[in-house]
Amino acid sequence: MAPQRDGSPSAGPRGPVVAVTGAAAGVGAQLTERLAASEAIKQVVAIDERRGDCAQAQWHILDVRDPAIAEKLRGVDVVVHLALDLDLETDAAARTAYNVRGTQTVLTAAAAAGVHRVVLCTSAMVYGALSDNELPLSEDAELRATAEATGVGDLLEIERLARRAPRAHPGLNVTVVRPAILVGGTDTALTRYFESPRLLVVAGSRPVWQFCHVDDLCSALEYAVVEKVDGELAVGCDGWLEQEEVEELSGIRRMELPSTVALGAAARLHRIGLTPSPAGDLAYTMHPWVVSVSRLHDAGWRPQWTNEEVLAELLEEVAGRRTVAGRRLGRKDATAAGAAGATVALLGTAALVRRARKARRRL
Repeated sequence: MAPQRDGSPSAGPRGPVVAVTGAAAGVGAQLTERLAASEAIKQVVAIDERRGDCAQAQWHILDVRDPAIAEKLRGVDVVVHLALDLDLETDAAARTAYNVRGTQTVLTAAAAAGVHRVVLCTSAMVYGALSDNELPLSEDAELRATAEATGVGDLLEIERLARRAPRAHPGLNVTVVRPAILVGGTDTALTRYFESPRLLVVAGSRPVWQFCHVDDLCSALEYAVVEKVDGELAVGCDGWLEQEEVEELSGIRRMELPSTVALGAAARLHRIGLTPSPAGDLAYTMHPWVVSVSRLHDAGWRPQWTNEEVLAELLEEVAGRRTVAGRRLGRKDATAAGAAGATVALLGTAALVRRARKARRRL
């Protein structure tokens, strides 16, 4: 059962003018609607390359990399920058150019326009998934991720920009929000993991799972907007699920393989362009990266979703989809995968394996 939307900060006098980038879709669209309905917000300025559905917002249609955005931010108190491309299918170089240049431009434009706070959203993935991580990680833990997983290199660069911005622009406050595995209309390598016919478990690893529903992310972002929290903070459900609990709740059986087999197959298939997920994505299904949400808790925020509820929501969203090795299959491919057994479930369908072999011979 979906929780009630009652985790918002309490209403106060009509407060800041808030700009949201990436406001036409995804988390940006949901946050725009939420802020526009809040008595604590004076006005919402929505920025995107197309107009969204929120009629209460003031819309500006432009690319966030356009320096003209500075003029659109005049009179704005807080910017929430959500215009990021983390699509698995996007060319990596183009994705980085958009994400990093866009964040640089927004931070510079915000400072030039007199904005006093920018809220950035990255991911708890920046902490890295490592076997020696504490459970849970402190929000002040070192960022030990590498750029080997989808989009993580971009997020690490955004984190560096966030830390440099207050020094480069005195008076500009930057808050960074790091959600756990985000669920609710999202499509990532980690949500696709639950579209597989078997849950791949690398032998000797200890997977644990912490989720964050987009409803809770939006309520946490609103806390940052109204200055109930600042600095660097994580957001997600309380606690975590062990792999065995995930398998029991999902009803999906595991397929356990040696790390050399799993990582080697993932690397080869990605290298020849048959799967969108690099081998680095597997680390986040192997090692813990659960985070504490103590700063939000101290501010009075509580998640409205549990890990069990978010997993159930995710399973409902992905029902009927089939993904192997990060590649989403069509109906014909999915039928072949179901008949092929566990080995082909790792490498894809029999047809995918044949294509991989032919591609290797051409290299």
